[in-house]
Amino acid sequence: MILCALWCAGPGNWPLWRQLMSLPELQGGRLPLLASCMGLGIAGVLAALLAPLAWPRLVKPLLSFALLCTAGAAHFMGSYGVVLDTTMMVNVLQTDAREVRDLLGLPLLLSFTFLALLPMLWLWRRPLARPGLWRGLTRNVAMFVGGLAVAAGLIYATFADFSSLMRNHTTLRYMISPINGWYSFTRALVDERSTRRDEPPAPAGRDAALAARRAGTPPPLLVLVVGETARADHFSLNGYGRPTNPGLSKLPVVSFTDVTSCGTSTAASLPCMFSLLGREGFQSLKQPQENLLDVLQHAGLAVLWLDNQSGCKGLCNRVHNAMASDLPVGAPPLPSQLCKADGECLDMALLHGLDERLAQLPADQRERGVVLVLHQMGSHGPAYFLRSPPNAKPFQPECTNTALQHCDPQALVNAYDNSIAYTDQVLTALTGWLQQRTQAWTPGLLYVSDHGESLGENNLYLHGLPYGMAPRAQKHVPMVAWWPRATEAATGLSLDCLRQRRDEALSHDHLSHSVLGWMQVQTSAYRPELDIFKSCRKP
Repeated sequence: MILCALWCAGPGNWPLWRQLMSLPELQGGRLPLLASCMGLGIAGVLAALLAPLAWPRLVKPLLSFALLCTAGAAHFMGSYGVVLDTTMMVNVLQTDAREVRDLLGLPLLLSFTFLALLPMLWLWRRPLARPGLWRGLTRNVAMFVGGLAVAAGLIYATFADFSSLMRNHTTLRYMISPINGWYSFTRALVDERSTRRDEPPAPAGRDAALAARRAGTPPPLLVLVVGETARADHFSLNGYGRPTNPGLSKLPVVSFTDVTSCGTSTAASLPCMFSLLGREGFQSLKQPQENLLDVLQHAGLAVLWLDNQSGCKGLCNRVHNAMASDLPVGAPPLPSQLCKADGECLDMALLHGLDERLAQLPADQRERGVVLVLHQMGSHGPAYFLRSPPNAKPFQPECTNTALQHCDPQALVNAYDNSIAYTDQVLTALTGWLQQRTQAWTPGLLYVSDHGESLGENNLYLHGLPYGMAPRAQKHVPMVAWWPRATEAATGLSLDCLRQRRDEALSHDHLSHSVLGWMQVQTSAYRPELDIFKSCRKP
């Protein structure tokens, strides 16, 4: 057990040691002593954690489990620069088979082989001692106490350097493997189970009602597109030097340039951005609460969530919802090039059969108005190259490796930018579909991404870093609004006015209240100061 703890603390924590070696304040003679003390301290804590279960029938499976956890954590932290905090573990719990498939590859196999499988082969070939009950209990207690004593003594000996390091570089505490991974996973599991209650969520906006609509005006149809992993600074609408928005740039859209996300992952951002409480209020919630979709439905509107990803994280459970690959009755079959056999589809599938989907909504709600939410696959990594079809890849060459650290940096950006360009193609097609339906509807489009993405800057990839330490690339998201002239005439909403506000500092906090304002929903839950459309609605 001691050898296993030392292996996990040493080679198994190579991302931690690499990070320590990069810190300027540890250059010189301080690094070897501090790293040695930290490594032995980690080994001591790990041995103490494993000691209570170190009985003959359990010890080999237990140590194998520790080795596998260590190898997995080392691979993802070392390869992508992520850390295993509670939010990341929520993502792990909510992932699906398709997302896992994108992460598989030779580098992962090599990590598990060297860090876990080879030590496990040695471990399972070793003879197993079978001490008596009291001798085994004494040994386990001694190992538990001794491990904690070693860790406490080493921390005490280097306390000044250690405390300063943990205070100034908080990322390091999330990189201690596998201890932090187990802690974060347990917290995520407890938090998830605590929210799965039989009682309904706390009510919100139950007093919602619709303002009177001008006579002869068609009902409103707002399409809210929730993007995935899109960075605002890779939208040419926002000044990016590459033509990633060739379609939208020809339309009178408004692209907001300074929008900050609620979180750095889908699991964190999606529920937060549909809350009416804002980021701070949402984080302080003690129990689930009804969200924007519920309030829209309370007002009598028809609400449909259409998903092309791993689900709505519980947001759409009480409204009409469907997967893009599940076609409504009467819709023509999806073109074969849009979807794979496993059900994963390109985002253009979201637009397939929309008329049939709207026709299936309750007629009385549909007459009052419709909010259609399209949840994209967007730029979901690390397989960016799969997010755009072969005939829509303007930027070449393209990285086709999910081990992003092995990609040529420009090829990686090319693959990501191709996914952004394909999102532009989807949004442009959606505006065309809406433009053709102004006789039956008063349409509008609002697009906003859930979070951003790191593309190798400072050796960081993907997303999901703790919010306070995440780079701007993971929190700076695009938001785009558009509606046709007929809508402007019917509602008084001025795109020209809105364009003058495009550089204001906004956040996901504004989303729910802006949607309520656009749909003219009156409720005590509505906060007009967070409605970006309010000041641009003419009488």
